[in-house]
Amino acid sequence: MHASAQPVGPAGNVAGSPGAATALPGYGEKLMAEPHLWIIAAVVLLLFVSFLCFRHFANQLTGKLADPGLSEGTRFDLEQARSTAIASRQASKFFGLLLLCGYAVYVAVAGTEMQGYVMQWLNLAVRWTHVIAGIMWIGASFYFIFLENNLNRTEDLRDELAGNLWAIHGGGFYYVEKFKVAPTVIPKPLHWFKYEAYFTWLSGFSLLFIVYYADAKSLMVDPTVAALSPAEAISIGIGSMIIGWLVYDGMCRSKLVLHQGWFALVGILVLGVITYALTHLLSGRAAYIHVGALLGTIMAANVFFTIIPSQKALVRAAKTGQPLDASLGKKAGQRSLHNNYITLPVVFIMLSNHFPSTFGHSGNWLILMVIAVASAGIKHYWNLLDRGVKRTWVLVVSIAALVLLSVAISPAMEDTVDAAVPVNFAEANAVIQRRCVQCHSANPTDDVYVVAPNGVMYDTPEQIKAKASMIMERAVRTHTMPLGNKTGMTDQERTVLKRWILQGAKLP
Repeated sequence: MHASAQPVGPAGNVAGSPGAATALPGYGEKLMAEPHLWIIAAVVLLLFVSFLCFRHFANQLTGKLADPGLSEGTRFDLEQARSTAIASRQASKFFGLLLLCGYAVYVAVAGTEMQGYVMQWLNLAVRWTHVIAGIMWIGASFYFIFLENNLNRTEDLRDELAGNLWAIHGGGFYYVEKFKVAPTVIPKPLHWFKYEAYFTWLSGFSLLFIVYYADAKSLMVDPTVAALSPAEAISIGIGSMIIGWLVYDGMCRSKLVLHQGWFALVGILVLGVITYALTHLLSGRAAYIHVGALLGTIMAANVFFTIIPSQKALVRAAKTGQPLDASLGKKAGQRSLHNNYITLPVVFIMLSNHFPSTFGHSGNWLILMVIAVASAGIKHYWNLLDRGVKRTWVLVVSIAALVLLSVAISPAMEDTVDAAVPVNFAEANAVIQRRCVQCHSANPTDDVYVVAPNGVMYDTPEQIKAKASMIMERAVRTHTMPLGNKTGMTDQERTVLKRWILQGAKLP
């Protein structure tokens, strides 16, 4: 999805062209030359058709709701369907306009010095939205699990109540009651906690496209891991989310879910297999983020397919006076609890791209599993403590696992023999000039990065020495640079850099 710009001479001619001036391609020419134009056009058209269909459906339902003779159950069903149609209409409109405008701007800046700048701001805007929606969703999850664990279930309760809670916050007192199933009269202003989850997933999936899928060759494919095409890598990433959800949902529908400990153990093993497979097919960074996307998909799908439908069924039964199925609330609560345990591993993965010592390590899959299980263990201790049950050993074991992991993968545990093998700056610089300056230079020659990423440049010996620790971390210890090993840095070349840095990164 990029077009390269040619250097232009002072008269507006293309540099190096003989004789007559050749104008730079206009916007229309750039647009038609874009290899992904028809894919984007098809997606935008699909979203536009979806918008029209959902709008028509919502208008039809509005007309049906005007009938005063509707039964309470039918009215509830129509209201819920209309609400879903309106939300779907708005989502189709929002993402259609976002994709259309975003792509139009991208084509305008592709191949210019503004390309990197615009992509950074697009990345920031979607990432900001993702984080804000995620905070709202996870915050609600933490709060309601806290409520569930701290309810008074024994003293002075009315028959229809499962528990209550007094709390103080922000200078005010709050009193919360939980019904065993549902109140006899359902209030009209009933808040549903669902859009936080949906927007978190939608913004996260959009971010996958912006950061990873748009440049899959650099960020998802690592030739030293597996010889994949960008399309194959993207398919594996998306497929892992679908397969992961289907396996998890199948486990929840089986009798295994009745045995909490076994369910957790099998879930950990399944996640370990998927993590191992992804880290041996994709680049470490892409593998990590797709494990996070898989877990996030499970959480959002739990809300969409189980929690909200169960809640709608309970509300409908209460409004129509039908018998209430208490198992629906139990299933919704079960999936909500699963989501609560998944949150800490997902938050770590969201942050992991800043810590290449994890995803860039040769044992990255095992590192991720240890962190995921240990963080879920910390959440388990937290949840038990809210119930008044103190299991200090759970917290100690979880933290100890993280500490031991950090020690095991630390540079101090590596072989220090390389420090004794002399390497001079000229040898190290030769590697950097061959493999690094294509991106990290005042004038990059890379076909994607038209400005040096994060302003890191290796044009002078002083600039190289100043970033010696970063080179050690990214190029030597974690193999996360060059991105996707695009320039083909060999293990021998990484060893040259390692030895020079261990010996003090000395300049001539």
